[in-house]
Amino acid sequence: QVQLVESGGGLVQAGDSLRLSCAASGRTINSYAMGWFRQAPGKQREFVATIGWSARSTYYADSVKGRFTISRDNAKNTVFLQMGSLKPEDTAVYYCAASVRSRAVIDSMNYDYWGQGTQVTVSS
Repeated sequence: QVQLVESGGGLVQAGDSLRLSCAASGRTINSYAMGWFRQAPGKQREFVATIGWSARSTYYADSVKGRFTISRDNAKNTVFLQMGSLKPEDTAVYYCAASVRSRAVIDSMNYDYWGQGTQVTVSS
């Protein structure tokens, strides 16, 4: 089993930056693909970014491309989401997820473990 704990969320203003962290425990995630998803009030959970086990492959939702960067530190069993130029529409609960598939994964159905989420609120 893999436990994932997100941190780093908060209330920021439009244009600000924020870095989310996802710490994994229970098992090393070195061979896992990792992803970030988000869910805004009244909306379905949506894909944000994913990174393959080696960090050589990353994919982003069009809505965050160029503003968000996903990265990982396998030595620390941690994944990050650096968010910049934040907009009010980025407001959501952000979830970290792990997939036993090594390659970057976009479909949430292919993720095996999920964190509890961290709230990000961007004011205008």
